Amino acid sequence: MKENSQNHKYFHTSGHAGASIPVLCITNRHLAVQDYMEQIRQIAKAGPQAVIVREKDLPQAAYEQLAAQVFAICTQYHVPCILHTYTQAAIRLGVKALHLPLRELLSLPKDYKQQFTVIGSSVHSVEEAMQAQAAGAAYLLAGHIFATDCKPGVPPRGLAFLQEVCQASSLPVYALGGIHAGNAMACIRAGAAGVCVMSECMRNQDLSQRFRAYV
Repeated sequence: MKENSQNHKYFHTSGHAGASIPVLCITNRHLAVQDYMEQIRQIAKAGPQAVIVREKDLPQAAYEQLAAQVFAICTQYHVPCILHTYTQAAIRLGVKALHLPLRELLSLPKDYKQQFTVIGSSVHSVEEAMQAQAAGAAYLLAGHIFATDCKPGVPPRGLAFLQEVCQASSLPVYALGGIHAGNAMACIRAGAAGVCVMSECMRNQDLSQRFRAYV
């Protein structure tokens, strides 16, 4: 697994207890199978490598309020929490990990970058992976790898794309898009450091049992 020192210090490097594949959970309140905060609690109890609070369709004030609650739950269960897009909200809440679309990472001022221990970015090509790495990203999300309901009608980029990104970048690369227990190991064989799940973690309740199948 490729890891830089920042990533190693922040993430749960061993992944989920009982699973050999590191799993990052990305939130989407529209997919929650039960009360959102209860679902977050179940995710945190399952012990993923980190939780990324995506919810980027919310206005900033509403996002900050929701993220504060998620951060508190993650802290309670000792699970790293990564905020998404809203840089100033993360700074105000004291969250030291941030995930940004590539365009926003490239334009992020240096004094903002210094507020964070870990900054990650999403990439959709080898060129974007190189740009994110040069801009100081600590990890990459590469997708979408398999067909997913989140991107209906958009062809997946596939495992060959994932392998190209993993070979080109020295950063940990996490596979995103249509990931489940049946295809997660294929992502690891392609060079991924781990996998990201959204539907899997928001639409299911017994996550501890479900993630044990990620081997």
